[in-house]
Amino acid sequence: MLDFSDKSAIVTGGTRGIGLAVSRVLHRLGARVIAAYRSDEAAARTLMDECPGVRTFAGDLAEADTARAMVGQAWDAFGRVDILVNNAGIWNSLPAGVMDVENWDRMIRTNLRAVYLVTDELVSRWLADKRPAVVVNISSTAGQRGEAGHAHYAASKGAIISYTKSLGAELASRGIRVNCVAPGWVETDMTTDAFRDGGRERVAAGIPLGRVPQPEEIAWPVVFLASDLASAVVGEIFNVNGGNVLCG
Repeated sequence: MLDFSDKSAIVTGGTRGIGLAVSRVLHRLGARVIAAYRSDEAAARTLMDECPGVRTFAGDLAEADTARAMVGQAWDAFGRVDILVNNAGIWNSLPAGVMDVENWDRMIRTNLRAVYLVTDELVSRWLADKRPAVVVNISSTAGQRGEAGHAHYAASKGAIISYTKSLGAELASRGIRVNCVAPGWVETDMTTDAFRDGGRERVAAGIPLGRVPQPEEIAWPVVFLASDLASAVVGEIFNVNGGNVLCG
């Protein structure tokens, strides 16, 4: 059994969907967890009731001061941070040719800028203290093959893949491992609208596994990459999509 009882972790977007599943599994395995979220206080309270000891932090991590404050709160609470899971993100439509710059900027800000701000704040602390650490980023199959009607989302997730590989190569010799999990369709509230009116069945029919994966099925690969079992894994993109997108 994996044991994270000597570890502390930050999970962004950690109160819903995949992030909630990651927070639950890390807590179950003994980790001290701060689950960051944007605004859904009810979801945060539910997590804290279910997993006593888990802490939460509310705020927009795309704001530099907020990202710094969240990392500082975790550091003060735990004395250090060993694991960062960059999960927070949004998904919506943006057809080509409509010049919806606000939608584009909001996607890049939420899905990419926040990842950079939180990660870089932690990396600066880890390098200063010469601490080993692990970062696991959450990308998407959209970042690997693109997604029609969602180019802004695919661009943000493709950038996370490149960011993962770049940091992995840069930081591995300093004791900081950076990897990525790329899910496909997952049963979360983000996909509720897409799964209405037979949408789930249509999606499942295109997945070799024959069904839509559940959030916990993404959480366990994340936890594996955060564990010492993956001590030689660096800059890897771990595909967890039921065989829907097969990347070499």
